[in-house]
Amino acid sequence: MASWYRGLQGVLRLLPSSHGHSLSRSVSTQTAPAVTMEYQDAIRTLNTLQTNASYLEQVKRERNNPELQMQTMQIFLGRSGLQVEDLDKLNIIHVTGTKGKGSTCAFTEQILRNYGLKTGFYSSPHLVQVRERIRINGQPISKELFCKYFWQVYNRLEETNDCDNPSMPPYFRFLTILAFHVFLKEKVDVAVLEVGIGGAYDCTNIIKKPVVCGIASLGIDHTAILGDTVEEIAWQKAGIFKPDVPAFTVPQSFGPLEVMRKRAEEIKCPLSLCPDLAEYEDSDITLQVGLAGEHQRLNAALALQLSQTWLQCQGYAGVGEQKSPSSHLPSVKWPLPLASAFYPSIPMVQGLRDTIWLGRTQVLQRGPVSYYIDGAHTTNSVNACVRWFRKVALNEEKPIGRSVVRVLVFNSTGERDTAALLKLLQPCHFDYAVFCPNISIVSGLGMADQYNFNVTLENVLTKCLENQKKWNQLNEESSCMDPWGNSLPVEALIKDSPRGAPLLLTSSSERLLNCNSLVFPCISHALQWATQGRDLDFPCRDLNLLHHHPVAGSGSVLLREAAHIQILITGSLHLVGGALKLLDESLSQ
Repeated sequence: MASWYRGLQGVLRLLPSSHGHSLSRSVSTQTAPAVTMEYQDAIRTLNTLQTNASYLEQVKRERNNPELQMQTMQIFLGRSGLQVEDLDKLNIIHVTGTKGKGSTCAFTEQILRNYGLKTGFYSSPHLVQVRERIRINGQPISKELFCKYFWQVYNRLEETNDCDNPSMPPYFRFLTILAFHVFLKEKVDVAVLEVGIGGAYDCTNIIKKPVVCGIASLGIDHTAILGDTVEEIAWQKAGIFKPDVPAFTVPQSFGPLEVMRKRAEEIKCPLSLCPDLAEYEDSDITLQVGLAGEHQRLNAALALQLSQTWLQCQGYAGVGEQKSPSSHLPSVKWPLPLASAFYPSIPMVQGLRDTIWLGRTQVLQRGPVSYYIDGAHTTNSVNACVRWFRKVALNEEKPIGRSVVRVLVFNSTGERDTAALLKLLQPCHFDYAVFCPNISIVSGLGMADQYNFNVTLENVLTKCLENQKKWNQLNEESSCMDPWGNSLPVEALIKDSPRGAPLLLTSSSERLLNCNSLVFPCISHALQWATQGRDLDFPCRDLNLLHHHPVAGSGSVLLREAAHIQILITGSLHLVGGALKLLDESLSQ
């Protein structure tokens, strides 16, 4: 393993220092380059909250006492200059779920913006820049506004530090508090809040009086925090329910629905089940959904109920005439009452159609290269991703008599069952599988928004090699092409090529070469190899330096000669964000 660590040290030398700094600042009118420097300074300071040592023990304690999390969040909010009661002015729509909660929020925000309302939207994670998490009227707040409010909140928390309280909240809590300040100071009419993890003890749940709540589809994720079963997870998600505040969810398994029903009954929250989107249509109304994938129709239906309820609670008239049910839902006895479908208003119809939510079932066409981008990272969402990919990519018009090469670019984070996710992707029949960390470029320059100091490069590269091994084993099991069994070791090689060329990691086992899988140290190198310079908008370095290994060399020939290259990027929203930073320069502006 000595060569492994020497190789890692070589890569580490290329990365910027992970030591942040914490300086109180004041914000003044500046030129554009100065604003950019100020923004990067704010982001670097924010990043120090990822690894604030004073919180490590606190987090461990709070895992055994979840209610302490809410108490601590309330203390931080007070020290920042706000009280919980101040948040009632935001007229909040609060949404949770395992998958689809971000898309539901995006649909809802677009609908309400179409009514001429000034909207605030808080979501996570960000794809390219942190300020994407805090949006006003659908757009990330400007660098100037981010700096202004960041330093106001940061300085206030510094000034109120005492021996009994840590000086700063952790990363996500800080951003949540910052979002509250931004929305209040900028006087939004409505704030759409996406839960971070879970619901009951998520820091967004500090709010007491939202206008309406929603729960999107449930599944297994974050089991170390939320529980091992979907019923336990449903209990956590239903923790956002509030007395006398209407709530909606989508059709799903009876078990979690029953848990939510009981939780709503205990809290005295009126909970209803959303009808299928077809219930809102008739011969004159066909609803087009701006986000691809059949699963998005569930999210769109939930968004219709959330937006209509919010508008009615705020006194808006004529927001949707009630319809008679047409029994599109299966004839089963649901444990929850069914919400009434209605005829969507023009702003609602346009809102569903015009919604854009980057990194989710997104397609980029670049000449002979098609990128299919989806941040799916749970079994349910990867299943939905596969259905979408097979429908869109596999049915894409193909040049007659010429080859199409299909490439998977994958990574996963946390403690997820990667083997289960990869097994779901196998029916897509990829010619090559590429694994890389969620790092856009090895140098890391200009990437402060995407730094993650909670993991080391050694950790993420090891995880990539493990994912590659799992993929190869799955391929061997499915094709019965394993005459040598498991006797050969998997040894990782990091080849440091000259003149700063991309580094290529791959298995040295000839048995594993048959699986056509590769590991790269960053997203840029992975996409350079997969595109072979055929995406004219994505600059590639000397491709000859990428051919140190038989798989890379033979694959490059097929990729260059193919009539079309289809690249699916999935497994992590952070991976998707790193890829979009490279493929769409406008997102970094």
